[in-house]
Amino acid sequence: MVQHNRTEGDINLSEARRDWYAVMSDPETVSYLEEDAEHFLHQSLSTPCLDVLASCEGIYLTDIQGKSYMDFHGNNVHQLGYRNPYIIEKIKEQLDILPFSPRRYTNVPAIELAKKLGSLLPSNLNRVLFAPGGTSAISMALKLARIVTGKHKVVSLWDSFHGASLDAISAGGELDFRKDMGPLMPGVERIPPPMTYRGPFAAAGNGDLAYADYLEYVIEKEGDIGAFLIETIRNTDVQIPSQAYWNKVREICTKHNVLLILDEIPIAFGRTGKMFAFEHYDIEPDIICLGKGLGGGVMPMAAIVARDTHNIAQSVSLGHFTHEKSPLGSVAALAMLDYMEQNRILEKVQEDAVFMAAELQKLQDKFPLIGDVRGVGLLWGIELVRDKDTKEKAVKEAEIVMYECLKNGLSFKVSQGNVLQLSPPLIISRGQLREALLILENALGKASVFV
Repeated sequence: MVQHNRTEGDINLSEARRDWYAVMSDPETVSYLEEDAEHFLHQSLSTPCLDVLASCEGIYLTDIQGKSYMDFHGNNVHQLGYRNPYIIEKIKEQLDILPFSPRRYTNVPAIELAKKLGSLLPSNLNRVLFAPGGTSAISMALKLARIVTGKHKVVSLWDSFHGASLDAISAGGELDFRKDMGPLMPGVERIPPPMTYRGPFAAAGNGDLAYADYLEYVIEKEGDIGAFLIETIRNTDVQIPSQAYWNKVREICTKHNVLLILDEIPIAFGRTGKMFAFEHYDIEPDIICLGKGLGGGVMPMAAIVARDTHNIAQSVSLGHFTHEKSPLGSVAALAMLDYMEQNRILEKVQEDAVFMAAELQKLQDKFPLIGDVRGVGLLWGIELVRDKDTKEKAVKEAEIVMYECLKNGLSFKVSQGNVLQLSPPLIISRGQLREALLILENALGKASVFV
């Protein structure tokens, strides 16, 4: 399998995946997987499927044979766990009142959610639009940036993921989504993502400030740049920029009249220990894109929030979605935010972060296979390497670890071919974290013999 395919998630056509199916002896499961393969269009990264799910609750997914997985992946919608009773109850109540709101009408839950999001964000970030998914939020943000700045070009990062529609993959940086698509949206310039463990500027040993300097170089040389689209903290392989990087980026965008669009679709709402990841850096975006966990793990729900001064697109349909002001999605989001506040989830995640940092450091000290550990809140990346000096990616070993963990009831994502990404529900107990880390430790022990 060529290396460039290993950018987003594990590879679902590898030898290790075939071995996974070989030990699945349950006829009912195999039959359903075959039916899935027969009736759905096949696509990279999700076909064929791993297993057949029957139910979910809390941090667990359960398949049709009763096997449970602790879900440290969850597509980032599961911040407050699966089937959170508080959220489910609020949605049930709304189903009996107003399950759908057509365009040209508004509704109280949508208004209340817009007000709530504005109250959580700084200064004049008050203007909201909702959408049924994060990809659509990215699309709306890119459209609005063109109208506000009068400039159509955008800078984004290589290896970034902002959604799977044509405009989103045009702005994104992963080949797996762009290959064979032909002409895409013009005017996109990509620069390297800020990294310190590896990357084009890592050898210099000067942190990640050179990546910010690169941004200004491109803006000045290219001209007509209207927006810089970037994840505040990269979710998939957990790249955490420095304070100096973000200070410089904010300064550059302001200086050149470039809108800073932060994609926090997978990491907002407590994942990093703050309500929004940019709060770690004391900066402000010009537009923020939200989604995934916004729907409480139940409803498809996304949003953009922009500045009051950007409310100048009255003659343009930025979104115009059928479920534009979903009362169900709005109620789910409001319940999610209420639950976080009532149960002091942010404080819990900050405490969990200290625990995770200490425990993962112990694993790094124990296993030479671990080249780097990066994390914040309950978002952690463990980068596996075959050699700590050359930093050769331990791709085979990462798959061994993942499938060994799956066998023992722990599910997570592998990114960039060699980064184990751990993203558990924020409600996870300390005992459950310890159990998951023990499963991981045993799997790392088995994989280490291959190095």
